Amino acid sequence: FFFFFQESMHAYAANVYTTVIEELMKGKQRKFIAVEQEFFRLWWDMVATDTQKQQVHQLLQEGRLEFVIGGQVMHDEAVTLIDDQILQLTEGHGFLYETFGFRPQFSWHVDPFGASATTPTLFSLAGFNAHLISRIDYDLKADMQKNKKLQFVWQGSPSLSERQEIFTHVMDQYSYCTPSQLPFSNRSGFFWNGFATFPDPPKDGVYPNMSLPVTDANVHLYAQTMVANIKERAAWFRTGDVLWPWGCDKQFFNASVQYSNMDLLVDYINKHSGEFGVTVQYATVSDYFQAVYSRNLTWETRDSQDFLPYSTEPFQAWTGFYTSRSTLKGIARRASSLLYAGESFFTQYVRKHPEGSVCKCKALKQLQSLRWAVSEVQHHDGITGTESPKVKDMYMNNLMYGMFNVKKLMASIIFDINNAKKNGEVYSSVYTEDSGKPDVDQYVVVYNPLAWNITTFVTVSVSSEAMSVYDELGRSVPAQVQSSVESQSTYDLYILVAINGLSYRKYSIKPLNGKQSAFIGKSIKYKRRDLTRADQQSRQLFPVVNSCYEVVFDQNTNLMHSITERETNQTVQFTQEFLEYHVNGDTMKGPISDNYLFAPNASAVPVSKAVGLEVMSGSLMTEIRQYFYSNVTSQDYIYAVYTRLYSVPEGYDGKLLCHRIEQEYSVGPLELNREAVLRTSTNLNTRQLLYTDNNGYQMQKRPFKAYVNNTVARNYYPMVQTAYIEDDTTRLMLLAERAHGVSSQGNGQVEVMLHRRLWNNLQWNLNNNLTLNDSSVVRPVIWLILGTKAVTNTLYRTSGLALEHRPVVMFGALSGDKPKLPRRLQQNSVHDSAVTVPPNLHLQTLSIPGWKYSSNHAEQVRSIRMGKQKQDDADFSRVLLRIRHLYEVGEDPVLSQPVMVDLKSLLKGLGSVTAVEERSLTGTWDVNTLERWKWKTAQYPGKGFFNSTEASEDYTVTVHPKEIRTFFVYFQVQ
Repeated sequence: FFFFFQESMHAYAANVYTTVIEELMKGKQRKFIAVEQEFFRLWWDMVATDTQKQQVHQLLQEGRLEFVIGGQVMHDEAVTLIDDQILQLTEGHGFLYETFGFRPQFSWHVDPFGASATTPTLFSLAGFNAHLISRIDYDLKADMQKNKKLQFVWQGSPSLSERQEIFTHVMDQYSYCTPSQLPFSNRSGFFWNGFATFPDPPKDGVYPNMSLPVTDANVHLYAQTMVANIKERAAWFRTGDVLWPWGCDKQFFNASVQYSNMDLLVDYINKHSGEFGVTVQYATVSDYFQAVYSRNLTWETRDSQDFLPYSTEPFQAWTGFYTSRSTLKGIARRASSLLYAGESFFTQYVRKHPEGSVCKCKALKQLQSLRWAVSEVQHHDGITGTESPKVKDMYMNNLMYGMFNVKKLMASIIFDINNAKKNGEVYSSVYTEDSGKPDVDQYVVVYNPLAWNITTFVTVSVSSEAMSVYDELGRSVPAQVQSSVESQSTYDLYILVAINGLSYRKYSIKPLNGKQSAFIGKSIKYKRRDLTRADQQSRQLFPVVNSCYEVVFDQNTNLMHSITERETNQTVQFTQEFLEYHVNGDTMKGPISDNYLFAPNASAVPVSKAVGLEVMSGSLMTEIRQYFYSNVTSQDYIYAVYTRLYSVPEGYDGKLLCHRIEQEYSVGPLELNREAVLRTSTNLNTRQLLYTDNNGYQMQKRPFKAYVNNTVARNYYPMVQTAYIEDDTTRLMLLAERAHGVSSQGNGQVEVMLHRRLWNNLQWNLNNNLTLNDSSVVRPVIWLILGTKAVTNTLYRTSGLALEHRPVVMFGALSGDKPKLPRRLQQNSVHDSAVTVPPNLHLQTLSIPGWKYSSNHAEQVRSIRMGKQKQDDADFSRVLLRIRHLYEVGEDPVLSQPVMVDLKSLLKGLGSVTAVEERSLTGTWDVNTLERWKWKTAQYPGKGFFNSTEASEDYTVTVHPKEIRTFFVYFQVQ
């Protein structure tokens, strides 16, 4: 399937499930928890025998095998987007429910590097009763442990507060692995199967570090060691129940030797429980939480503050991975956004063209290949960039393959809808570099995946300046063409597109034949400036203006000087420079930076002594190209910024376009042990307070904190989609299309880490080939919005999503002698049936999952017991719909209001809605039957169950601030 997985399956994962199932069947007292579905599904589909499958069903019913979390992977919490977290959870939960009728209700988030406040909300919405984390700041954990505060009720969302709160358990200092020190032996203890070796298991079955077997001679010593550790931990918790995890990474690949030794030890302690003062039993996560819940204690609540960043020691701040492998982070997000577009595109096709010629089963497989790839890369050693190069390549290949499939699907749907003859080829810009021949008329099909009307520019590469663009009705479309940044021989054609929600439009691009053409951007090149000799006194300022901003550059330095927001006439001093942190890679010389850690030697150092400038100006757009050189005579630049400002003609809604300053950066290849940042300095009095988002869902306040050691690195935070700084009147907002580390190291400053290239000699890293010798050039994009808090508030959520979900562009060519596509395209296009929600709501999901399960639980369980749910085809009649409210309570006087949505009318373009079922976040629970445990808190002394939100009788739902509502929608069969 994938070589890494094959390797892991061969050396390890297959053995875990095969031997664990066998061992569980041998002893009624034995139990086991399984987490990530990706490996389990591979075992289930490729390795498991019918007997083993029967045994899994039986063990699940007996509660001796338990799936916790149940997502495809244990996702990272710092650098992932909420959409992708939901996707990977839904993907795993759908499989478990369809196959076993099983719904996970507990989490086991033991390994992500820091904990986000979005996670408790998601797990609450998915129906979980308790959440479990481990990796939080070492000093904070020590303090909570001492004061018995490792358990609390977490209200992760300020707006949803107690409605979606969840009991949270933080593991103590021993974390999720069994402590392996034995006072009576110099061999490690409790890991009798040793450590897995990759890629080939040893022939003689003797693995490294196999623990001393339990014998009559040493069982008492083993028991004393285990009991001492249990008692030490019991002192850190409020109840007499101690969760003692048995296992670690890559354990239980030989379950027989594990369980046989564990049995001896457990039996011995229980026989002598009077002497030891403890009893021990095998347990699952739900057994543990059930025990704590039944104690009926009153718990403290925690507000929406997260646990980021995460440090394990004074010089070990895990803030490097916020930027590691920036290319992978970028591709993962592009893949996610393409999947989002492909899902709604396919859903509309199935609804509106039931007779269409595109094979639905094949289409679903194409979508599933990308669902799987986007899900797996959310792993806490995936999108984080903390994997070896070989595993990174596997993630990349799977993403590229999935994207290729979905583009192919979208192209074939357009092709089918337009009844094109097989000679009008539809193909996509990404898997063919050639975007059309100059002598052939070409057309572009542009799909807007958002449920809002969007006005924006799309870029097409063309081979000459003389081009005209027309819409479906032959009307001229505003466009601008200019020489490309990338190459001397091609031109970038910017086309102004206005597209309704979830609709596409078609534009034809023709070589000029005397009629009106696209505007041509004119280039002015300025002399390269030596920053070291720039005269600070004599500024030569020149402005670049659109109707929202005046951006001023200084010709003396070729750097940006200030930005004026024209509505309020507020001017902010504004300069940007690239700097590098120099870091150490030699463990003998001090703390190191690696894939995980960021450990700067000193302050960041400016990288360039000279800046070149070119301005491309045209009537729709001005692009400022700045090139940063290490000195005045350097041939090549390692850093560049391309800044774009748009002017929107009359008759178009230019609000979002006008208010953003788009920046694209080119960074690399870096020298070794350098970490590259873009620092933006303003004269805003921000008091060094930064705001960054949790997973594109909610904002966190980040005051600058001074530490004895490592202050720079410990003040880095993840920016997944949004960060901002502000003073009393003005806010500067940054929107990103991939995750970055971000920090405010000075008043009025915000810096974004864009790229890292590292090498170190830490033995663990060398053993696992964990190097970050990343010599790539990265091209991230950040949009800047500057304005009053009120104005930025109305813009930033829609703008962030407009950046995340830019329109999908597909190309086709029509050679001269072929007839044009039929005119009835207009009537037929997705156009007429736009799906549109108000600007404070986001259509989070519109897809056809294909699950075969019954949404009636009793019926689903019955059909599994009878073995009936196997061979049917996928179900194309169930549509999964999610709607998310984008605002917090009180954030904006208008946009923070609840919104009433009539689902029937929202989806009328897809057909006539006959039934709507409201479901839990991942779809496996009917919200009316979902009862989560209510834990006693000081605010709510009563204990009991949460019942969920109001159900929708007449197809109208009221969506409150920050809610994510999930529905199954069924339409009248056509």
